[in-house]
Amino acid sequence: MSRREDMMAKKPPKPAPRRIFQERLKLTALPLYFEGFLLVKRPEYQEFKHYWTELRGTTLFFYTDKKSTIYIDKLDIIDLTCLSDQNSTEKNCAKFTLVLPKEEVQLKTENTESGEEWRGFILTVTELSVPQHVSLLPGQVIRLHEVLEREKKRRIETERLPSTSVEKEKETTEDYVDLLNPMPACFYTVSRKEATEMLEEKPSWGNMILRPGSDSRNYSITIRQETEIKHYKVTSIGKNYTIELEKPAKNPREKKEERG
Repeated sequence: MSRREDMMAKKPPKPAPRRIFQERLKLTALPLYFEGFLLVKRPEYQEFKHYWTELRGTTLFFYTDKKSTIYIDKLDIIDLTCLSDQNSTEKNCAKFTLVLPKEEVQLKTENTESGEEWRGFILTVTELSVPQHVSLLPGQVIRLHEVLEREKKRRIETERLPSTSVEKEKETTEDYVDLLNPMPACFYTVSRKEATEMLEEKPSWGNMILRPGSDSRNYSITIRQETEIKHYKVTSIGKNYTIELEKPAKNPREKKEERG
């Protein structure tokens, strides 16, 4: 076991700071049941991605880190068909698959204890019953029963709401990223390496990909120019963005003065 994994096993992740929690609460009314780090692999991912994950209602919200206020991906698990355990060659690691009607999502935790907790909470909110086959401490089982009652109450209240209110809540939880930070169709939550592979291997992706920057605050652009792949940093300056080119472009007047 690595030093980092050993620390994770001994010290469960602390919840996100209260300020961050309040910011996220403004964007969705879904109650927070459980949170922590998860390694996630959806069909469109080429490898596992490390996310700070929140289970709100029957939806998993994925954040780049614990302090991010806007999620970069989410997964509705209300129609979960089954949760199947996967054999893992890594020690002290839990790995399982969420089988949904339209996709299968692989989840991996950094220690077996958190894996049991995630399995317990996911099955509780999707099956509306506390699973009997999870290895949890008495206090953790009590939390599952509390979450079960909260989820049952939430669903009853949701059914009583007018259809317009339900649709409004659905639109808010599904589209708030676009409202706060609209992204073009060429934006993908991929790494520099993944963006390069996408443009090299599949021309159908086009010749440009906008992606998150390495600092999680700005963005980067990966462009295919004939057979060459180039990367540019996009920096946020106030309400505007600046693309850092390899060689600053000169305006026509400057070029004319140089010729003169």
